[in-house]
Amino acid sequence: MSKSMVVRKHVAAETWQQHDQDRDAFEAVASAFSSLGRVCLALDSEFHIRHMAPGIDELLGAGAMQRYALQPAQELLGEELFGVAGSLRSALAVGERREGWRAWLRTEPEGARLVSVSAAPLRPIRRACDPQAVYLVVLRPAEEDEDVASIGVPTASTGIIARSRAMVEVLRYVERLQHSDVTVLVTGESGVGKGVIAQAIHANSLRRDGPFVSVNCAALPDALLESELFGHVRGAFTGAVRDRPGRFEAAAHGTIFLDEIGDTPLPLQAKLLRVLQHRTFERVGENDSIVADVRVIAATNRDLRHAVETGRFREDLYYRLRVFPIEIPPLRDRREDIEPLARYLLAQIGQRSGRSVQLSPDTLRVLLAYDWPGNVRELENALEYAVTVAPGGVVRRDDLPRDILAEPGDSHATGYRFVAGSLPSAAAESEHVSVRKDGPQPARQRRAAPTAEELIAALDSQRWRVTETSRLLGVSRTTLWRWMRELNLER
Repeated sequence: MSKSMVVRKHVAAETWQQHDQDRDAFEAVASAFSSLGRVCLALDSEFHIRHMAPGIDELLGAGAMQRYALQPAQELLGEELFGVAGSLRSALAVGERREGWRAWLRTEPEGARLVSVSAAPLRPIRRACDPQAVYLVVLRPAEEDEDVASIGVPTASTGIIARSRAMVEVLRYVERLQHSDVTVLVTGESGVGKGVIAQAIHANSLRRDGPFVSVNCAALPDALLESELFGHVRGAFTGAVRDRPGRFEAAAHGTIFLDEIGDTPLPLQAKLLRVLQHRTFERVGENDSIVADVRVIAATNRDLRHAVETGRFREDLYYRLRVFPIEIPPLRDRREDIEPLARYLLAQIGQRSGRSVQLSPDTLRVLLAYDWPGNVRELENALEYAVTVAPGGVVRRDDLPRDILAEPGDSHATGYRFVAGSLPSAAAESEHVSVRKDGPQPARQRRAAPTAEELIAALDSQRWRVTETSRLLGVSRTTLWRWMRELNLER
């Protein structure tokens, strides 16, 4: 045997022996965690899973250890947490730790399980057993009946970041739909993320390996929408020079997302009803029926019930679409989501621009106080603008768009104005002046919180809408939220 072969065998033996030592050391640590009901993973500097405790099979089902060993962490834990712009990945990369985040992980054969995810960089002394193990991730089961929103930590799943009770409930709806092909109607204001919810439903469904085809029903003229949905044959109309399949055919074995369904013309609504009832359709200019093997998810920002009452939307189609309704509340009514959403979006924007950008405390306070009439879409656009104009690695208050800085709710005078007379009039409250670098400005006089009875009466009079109640009382929304937290009042 040559000397070089002896050396190679010796090196290979040492490498394998070191691997066994690394594995044994990790399993010793993992064993201690498992006694506490935890499962730990070790990630390398590229965020690949280097070590995995055997308990992962008990947590996520048989074969999980084999499926995810040496895979990128996002394959197991999701893009929202460990993708290139993931929240936990971004925190770990700058040496921070995160505790108690929630994530829905796929399990076999149940479908999905809610787990708590904590992550931290490993200190050099703890990496001595394996220098390539850079980060530690600890998972533990989180029972489905656990009040996630009350804990105040975000939950992540298939493109959604949620902390509020309402959005965590939406995530649970998405998970409950995973074994069903039922038609879903997603409602909510423009920009709340209806398309993201539709994609999440598809990604968690039995059709996830099929296509996801999106159609904006408001973006096409009425004359072209039918052809776009169902396709046409050559000669069906002027300009139809060849056969063309429609979006329903393109979505075969997958999901079709009909966005802005409330804008479809009445004649086309009758044809959509047939697809939902009989699962068949015809191309324009053809009599042969085609089977529609698709799952239908529709969305609208319109009040379809009112459209039915006024004759602009078919009642039978409305009830066919509304088999499983999901309503997405506006961002102003779920302010708990603003901070985790902003940090997640900022990480994505920074990744696209090749920059690592953070929010200053003043900037975050402005984001939390603003009403966001354009919802999540407006938040993303504002952050995109701020990152573009920010000169350094921190987005400061003055980097935000002017219309966000000029939020009217922040300029109200101090005091209360309540019709029942239980609170003093705003006119009776005096203003004082504070000196700032840009000159004297009127400022709020700090007041003690009203009693629980007074605050409940004000909220009831405005149907518990925070923006309207804050204007009624003459205080900022931030102050009203603080009062509600101090008095343990929930929406």
